[in-house]
Amino acid sequence: MKHGFKVGDADYDIGLSRTADGYCLHLGSEHFAFQLRPAEAGGWILASGSEVDHLAIAVDGDQVHIHLDGETYQLRFEHALQRLAELNESSAADVIRSAMPGNLISLDVAVGDHVKQGQTLLMMESMKMETTIVAPRDGVVAELHVAPGQSFDKDALLLTLEAQPDD
Repeated sequence: MKHGFKVGDADYDIGLSRTADGYCLHLGSEHFAFQLRPAEAGGWILASGSEVDHLAIAVDGDQVHIHLDGETYQLRFEHALQRLAELNESSAADVIRSAMPGNLISLDVAVGDHVKQGQTLLMMESMKMETTIVAPRDGVVAELHVAPGQSFDKDALLLTLEAQPDD
């Protein structure tokens, strides 16, 4: 599964998987094998190939502070559904996709409806969590790709918007 992290103003989609002797970090097309284990004197030991580093990790909610080689890095975990909503808002997307598998609980719009930015479009449930999906911009509902009660996979197309016609 990919996780979203923000380092400073940069967004990263990071995959993390287990290996026989540690972990593998997936960043784009690159893969980094490593081991992470507690250090006897406190902190952590990060080993990758022949390189071994000592680091300190502090977690504060969704914030992770990592102290490594005299530098401190601050990471912020971002929930996949929240990231999807932010991406839709910032890019004025015409399509609303699901960030993870789920079920459509309710649909608050119909084809042809004029919607305003921030207006509720639908309510979905994923992993026992209900999430409201709102309009990323003003527009007209062009297509509905799911119906209430329907299940869908990650990246499923849920709804399509089109520009509002000039009056």
